[in-house]
Amino acid sequence: MANTVPALSVRKSVVVNTAQARAFEVFTRGFDSWWPKGHHIGKAEMLAAIIEPRTGGRWYEKGVDGSECDWGTVIAYESPSRVVLSWHLNGRWEYDADPARASEVEVRFIAESPTRTRVELEHRGLDKPAFAEELRGGIDSPQGWSGLLAMFAAKAQTA
Repeated sequence: MANTVPALSVRKSVVVNTAQARAFEVFTRGFDSWWPKGHHIGKAEMLAAIIEPRTGGRWYEKGVDGSECDWGTVIAYESPSRVVLSWHLNGRWEYDADPARASEVEVRFIAESPTRTRVELEHRGLDKPAFAEELRGGIDSPQGWSGLLAMFAAKAQTA
């Protein structure tokens, strides 16, 4: 019988032709420069997507109407090698404040050369959120982390 237990994590990676520090900077401080405006959960259109550059910081969106909508928090901010974010969205793309139901996104930036960086993303704890199968399906789809990492890579490699 086939294993019917869904994967508890989704792993994706991309290689970018840029230095490790720049890759980290574009992913974190430059988050809004590559995150698609259509990927938001607030009622208003998204003005900006923000990762505050410190452990304990917020990960959230600002709406064009001035509203703010949390996505999670910064669990670890280790420039230029690693950032870990709590993900408080469930499979219906709704914010859930309960930390027991949050998943985590860890992104590692591994220098392969002075001008080439491998970025490895793991979205784990996917058994915790409500509607977990829907969440896993969304983030593992072409519009999920694969497509998002491609947008990030394109931005990180521009001059």
